[in-house]
Amino acid sequence: MPIYLPAATQSSTESLTPRQIVAELDKYVIGQKAAKRAVAIALRNRMRRQKLAPELAEEIAPKNILMIGPTGVGKTEIARRLARLAQSPFLKVEASKFTEVGYVGRDVESMVRDLVELGVEMVREERIEEVRGKAAQHAEERLLDLLLPPRPIAPDEDPAAARDAQSQTRERFREQLRAGRLDGRTVEIDVREKAFPSLEIVAGSSVEEIDINLKDMLPGLFQGKTKRRKVKVPEALEYLRQEEEQKLIDMDSVSKAAVQRVEQAGIIFIDEIDKIAGREGGHGPDVSREGVQRDILPIVEGTTVNTKYGMVRTDHILFIAAGAFHVSKPSDLIPELQGRFPIRVELEALGRHEFVRILTEPHSALVKQYIALMETEGIDLRFTDDAVEKIADFAALVNERTENIGARRLHTVMEKLLDEISFEGPDLPEKTVTIDEAYVTRMLADVVKNEDLSRYIL
Repeated sequence: MPIYLPAATQSSTESLTPRQIVAELDKYVIGQKAAKRAVAIALRNRMRRQKLAPELAEEIAPKNILMIGPTGVGKTEIARRLARLAQSPFLKVEASKFTEVGYVGRDVESMVRDLVELGVEMVREERIEEVRGKAAQHAEERLLDLLLPPRPIAPDEDPAAARDAQSQTRERFREQLRAGRLDGRTVEIDVREKAFPSLEIVAGSSVEEIDINLKDMLPGLFQGKTKRRKVKVPEALEYLRQEEEQKLIDMDSVSKAAVQRVEQAGIIFIDEIDKIAGREGGHGPDVSREGVQRDILPIVEGTTVNTKYGMVRTDHILFIAAGAFHVSKPSDLIPELQGRFPIRVELEALGRHEFVRILTEPHSALVKQYIALMETEGIDLRFTDDAVEKIADFAALVNERTENIGARRLHTVMEKLLDEISFEGPDLPEKTVTIDEAYVTRMLADVVKNEDLSRYIL
């Protein structure tokens, strides 16, 4: 029975129940229970599928998800965190980039090619981690050869004694190298220059950035010349270690594992799908919308895409689409594409209460970020509870009066609030700064009150 997902993915997520997956997502995204529930079930179903017989597993397609909600409410973040949790290759694309006026932007198959590239890089990093110790040993031996070249044994010398003396000297050098006492020394190494630059080539009827370069087509011709360079010992050791890592990795097996991982565990997040919704006549600037939907359809349905790492099937890639759908509705998508996103979840707009939680609760909450940034200047930045409440009030108020951009408004408000401290920080004599409600009001009240000004500044 084939193993669909790589061992790393299975071990880390197989034991997670949907409830635990939601709890993990709660650490980074506030609210949106329905969306978290939907993606948790989708991920758990993917794990359940691995335990089925291959014949049945092949028939079970992923239940793609359509997220509907305004900007800045966590749609992308939920998908990104889910992919990180599952250790899956994850790609975010904007549907609108396939809709240039008069010319369909990038070929829609490029999203699968990009995902495979990410998968290859992900597997390569894992393999490098496995061989890192061995590569470091090999690099150390090569560097010691450069620092202490083996000398020829004289005819009147005892070969065993000479080898023993050389070995002892080498071990002394090894100790000095590990202790950092040789860091000031310079050695000469052969450094490979970068290969011929990548070229865009014509694939079918459109220009595709497949990153096929001349070195791939003519491997003997453009391997990159080597040149001698004098470098310090630490830099030489790092370069030799990277070179040894590449030697120890079998890129054919990496490519094969990456393609399998993409096919069985890949996640593609298609943002702004509402921008290609709607059906127009055969003229006008947006004539390509329905055409792009029809181009995306086979990728979501399941097709085979040709990549430089081989043929990749998209039947079991999980697609998560998202859009605000302010102007259009999900029903404006062509029926075939609607049918490929059976799970619909609506994300709620964020208000003052959610803003307070976003500022303080997540692992990388905004307040924590700014406190950490100011700590680098030796400043002890403190936020009182009423200050956090006031920041949330102002952010919610600006969202009501102008465009509602969700949690992203907090970034603009916080930047304006801490503008003085960020600028004056290194020169402040008082290294403890407390942000209270009065400070927030002084810095933001005038800007928020003047509606025209808040449109430009916040």
